[in-house]
Amino acid sequence: MLQNFKAISLSYKKAPLDIRELIALDEVSCRQFLQTLKSFIQASDILVLSTCNRTEVYYNADVDYSTEIVKLLGITKGIDNITQYLDYFTILNQHDDAVQHLFEVSMGLESQVVGDMQITNQVKQSYQWAADNETAGPFLHRLMHTIFFTNKRVVQETAFRDGAASTSYAAIELIEELTADVVAEPKILVVGLGEIGADVCRNLKDKGYQHVKIINRTLAKAQLLADECGLELLPFEDMVQGLKEADVIISSVARETPFFTKEMIQRLNVLTFKFFIDLSVPRSVEADVESVPGVLVYNIDTIQNKASEALQQRINSVPKVKSIILESIEQFNDWSKEMMVSPTINKLKNALETIRQEEMARYIKKLGPKESQLIDNITKSMMQKVIKLPVLQLKAACKRGEAETLIDLLNDLFDLEKQPADSV
Repeated sequence: MLQNFKAISLSYKKAPLDIRELIALDEVSCRQFLQTLKSFIQASDILVLSTCNRTEVYYNADVDYSTEIVKLLGITKGIDNITQYLDYFTILNQHDDAVQHLFEVSMGLESQVVGDMQITNQVKQSYQWAADNETAGPFLHRLMHTIFFTNKRVVQETAFRDGAASTSYAAIELIEELTADVVAEPKILVVGLGEIGADVCRNLKDKGYQHVKIINRTLAKAQLLADECGLELLPFEDMVQGLKEADVIISSVARETPFFTKEMIQRLNVLTFKFFIDLSVPRSVEADVESVPGVLVYNIDTIQNKASEALQQRINSVPKVKSIILESIEQFNDWSKEMMVSPTINKLKNALETIRQEEMARYIKKLGPKESQLIDNITKSMMQKVIKLPVLQLKAACKRGEAETLIDLLNDLFDLEKQPADSV
């Protein structure tokens, strides 16, 4: 089961926003979907990742379950005939391809804004959900920790994470472009303070914007951010007044249906330009809102790649990042191969320990406590030295892809099939 890692991916590369938002999963849905997959497919490891740019499932199984996974996803989302969207998915059935893809997604190489720092936390969160739902086995645990270590190397050894080339920063650059010739000091309203919304607020503070108000259903969370960034907190019930006053509304509201509707915005009686920047997936600003005179709407797909200088610096670092990933994958593959022979190693240890215990039993009754302890220590040391070379040879054979012959030889020599695989 170690060399059967697979992935199914729906991302911005093949799927437009209206398809991605239809299939996107929130935390509750991700956890529910993990349990559904756990019940219906025979996989030793399952990871579900869903962000504004992608919804992906990684799993370790002998069988290709991609069609079944899409159908189960449709059930989770309440989508009839979801297989009509199958062409938007990318299927990775080769072990090496799926491992490589997860590394590149986790590092931010596959993000719309290359090197987007938010993806690392999103992957960690997905891994935590897998651990909580008991869909992470030894393979996935080792793979994810290798990925996290690789991310540390990328941060320490490259400029790939330098600068502020993130989705939230791209939103700030868009504000600068939109308001440069319209209003000198724009009034900004941030609605929804999830991870992206909070990052937007911090970037607004760093950029020196003075007229920023924030709104969130959870008042305590909003108050903490208001205190941190020195922003004005607007009560949720004062939303309409905040919308009327704002030149720019940034929305990162997490919900299945749009929060801002055409009818709502029409009631504002807009007299000047208003810019809606929608960072949510699914979208929180109804597409028809832009038909209201004076209102312009920008969604997640239209604001990417705005952080040009930082982005270019990151692009220049991509070859080094890929080199680090390659080193990490090679090390991980070495571990994976060694895991394939670990049952044989444990059986060999058990076989030698059985011989040692049988021989000890023949003489132990004739010895005193001190002599017994001494003999026990000596025979254990001898056993360790005897087994050392076969273990080293097995691990070396793994790296060469020649382990099967040596495993068969050891099985014949020590009749290992009769031995339990558990380590002594």
